[in-house]
Amino acid sequence: MSVVVPQKPLPKSLYAETAQPAPETAPLAGDVTTRVAIVGGGYTGLSTALHLAEAGIDVIVIEANEIGWGASGRNGGQVNAGLKWEPEELESGFGADLGKRMARLGDSAPDLVFELIQKHGIDCAPVRGGTIRAAVSKRSEAGIRTYQRQWAERGAPVELADAEKMVALTGSHAYSFGAYDRRGGQVNPLGYARGLAKAALAAGARIVTRTAVLGLTQTGAGWTLRTATGTVTADRVVIATNGYSDDLWPGLRRSIVPAFSAIAATAPLPAEIAAAIMPTRPVLYEMSAAYAYYRVDDQGRFLMGGRSVLRDSATFSDYRGLVSHARRLFPALENALWTHVWNGQTAITWDHLPHVHEPAPGLHIGLGYNGRGVAMATAMGRMLARRTAGGTAEELDLPVTKIDPIFGHVAWPFAVKGRLFWEKFRERMGF
Repeated sequence: MSVVVPQKPLPKSLYAETAQPAPETAPLAGDVTTRVAIVGGGYTGLSTALHLAEAGIDVIVIEANEIGWGASGRNGGQVNAGLKWEPEELESGFGADLGKRMARLGDSAPDLVFELIQKHGIDCAPVRGGTIRAAVSKRSEAGIRTYQRQWAERGAPVELADAEKMVALTGSHAYSFGAYDRRGGQVNPLGYARGLAKAALAAGARIVTRTAVLGLTQTGAGWTLRTATGTVTADRVVIATNGYSDDLWPGLRRSIVPAFSAIAATAPLPAEIAAAIMPTRPVLYEMSAAYAYYRVDDQGRFLMGGRSVLRDSATFSDYRGLVSHARRLFPALENALWTHVWNGQTAITWDHLPHVHEPAPGLHIGLGYNGRGVAMATAMGRMLARRTAGGTAEELDLPVTKIDPIFGHVAWPFAVKGRLFWEKFRERMGF
């Protein structure tokens, strides 16, 4: 059987140049049988595989390209706590029991990330310097106050930051108000994905790469996954393709919006400039329609992320807005050398919550992290591992819902642009 070349190469990025090497893997060769088959080699799939393998359950991950090829290897590297809904909203919408469990899931997700890094010695430049939410309007300030109050009432280390505190935290005079959440941190995201893969392999999982799943068929009490180089027969299947979901299962691709997010990175900054920007190395995201986010990494590089052109791009001109915004925030970056640009797709759900689906017996789907995938996809993987190991749906910390394709999904690029225009207008008007 011939060797299959990668369908798509790993995109060029700072992470691709600096992350620890990927473990050695190969395409699927022939027919294999397993208890659990996982489609997708990002955080969700790798965390599921690791936790299953540690429980002694036979599992294989099938990745179409390379480990961490998708958003897991391209994101901003921010490890953020919580879901998009705050605790009171979750409890009101899903009931006291499930709502509280959903809030706890988001609360504890960063702990899980950093515990796995420590336990498995994952080389991914981890720093737990906290997360800053920065207000850019009266509306976002009100939202931050609500978020801080609710989490502080539940014992989380979240504190408000006035203008003076924001300057001390960021080194920028751009913000008059924000909140500092000590639960968050940062990693090299591709290094983290590769580390999860190494840990899963060491625990006994199998991982095949450069192997696209071409078909999924229910066969008796199990499933058969067809690829160009063989088949996988499994009792249970996990689909973990998130922002790169296709039509492997009907309707799944159209249940999320594959929004693009972009990052531009500098060369290592002069020591005095690197020390003045984000001095204690938190990460930050602005509560804004443009959704800018940034951090300084372990080598003193400044990474600025935000909205992107709605296509893959490695063209520097497509990232001028990010660079200009960084310079407005930090004039010391005026002469910085910007060396890398890249982007990728995240999965945005209609309700801005992660989704769990079980559209057929033995088929489990987890996706939709809405820009918080490092922590939430890791937590989703642990949860799906418990479910596929024999746990009940009622024990999950997220509701199991039906796949609900978004009406007019074909027009999602226009909807994204329209929503962004409206939100920017609201911010300019001060509400």
